[in-house]
Amino acid sequence: MISAGSSRIKAYLQLRMGQPDSWRSWTLKNEHKLPDSVVYLLVPGLFSNHGPLYFVKTKAYFSKMGLACHIAKIHSESSVSKNAREIKEYIEEIYWGSRKRVLLLGHSKGGVDSAAALSLYWPQLKDKVAGLVLAQSPYGGSPVASDILREGQLGDYVRLRKIMEILVSKVLKGDVQALEDLTYERRKEFLRQHPLPQEVPIVSFHTEASITPSVLTALSHVAHLELPIAADGNSTRIPVVMPLSAAMAACSQLLVARYGEKSDGLVTRKDAEVPGSVVVRPERKLDHAWMVYSSLKEEPGDEADTSQVCEALLTLLVEVAQKRRHETAMKDE
Repeated sequence: MISAGSSRIKAYLQLRMGQPDSWRSWTLKNEHKLPDSVVYLLVPGLFSNHGPLYFVKTKAYFSKMGLACHIAKIHSESSVSKNAREIKEYIEEIYWGSRKRVLLLGHSKGGVDSAAALSLYWPQLKDKVAGLVLAQSPYGGSPVASDILREGQLGDYVRLRKIMEILVSKVLKGDVQALEDLTYERRKEFLRQHPLPQEVPIVSFHTEASITPSVLTALSHVAHLELPIAADGNSTRIPVVMPLSAAMAACSQLLVARYGEKSDGLVTRKDAEVPGSVVVRPERKLDHAWMVYSSLKEEPGDEADTSQVCEALLTLLVEVAQKRRHETAMKDE
């Protein structure tokens, strides 16, 4: 497991989410400080096949503030290197069309793909990119990816294996290829060969899934419900409907039991931190799929609102970048 010795900024911009309205109150109090001197590029991740445009609401929110915002329409099942090239092309096209630098926010694998674009193509992108937010991204790898693809690894963990089967077939909708590049082995090798440029301002954001007794009860009913033997002699099996949030929580619980690591259901907290980045660790429980189902609701209710969280994280990134430029200027004097 790749550890991250990141700098720790606690409760910056009130990113605690202890109260339902904390993000909303932050937004109102700060009166939308995101600059229009850059263009914002949102990069979706593994759950893009549940809602290919789950950033659409956030894009509209940014547009209402007069900000140029785009969504990178990449395929989550593609390799990191392929998506990295597509993101590079998005950045170049945006820059050539606007003459403005780009701030990226990548969710889940989208953050890994975005970071890879900067690692692989930094000479071409260094004058075009202003910074990157990685939200719930398996930068160091994912235990779920490693376990699913390691034959026999889950032999003694029957319930975990069943959860993984559901994640692949129902939640990730068969995107096993997308997990290849997220194993610890692949990530370790990639980061060794292609480290992120140190001058890139980075914000890491990671969360932890809520684990409730009802979720643990659901574990005993995971996978399939077997019905009486049919006329042809074969048993009839039907899939059990399991909410996405329940699958994430169940997986999180089993990862704690197996590895002793807290996670959002797919990514452990440690693996989501980019070394040297500013790290946001909200107290509020949010699983890996939270951005997807939050963005599909008209009103967030008691949940953190995706658009406002993205705004807050990007505002933090802007301030981190400004601070870094100031420090660099002071050194040059």
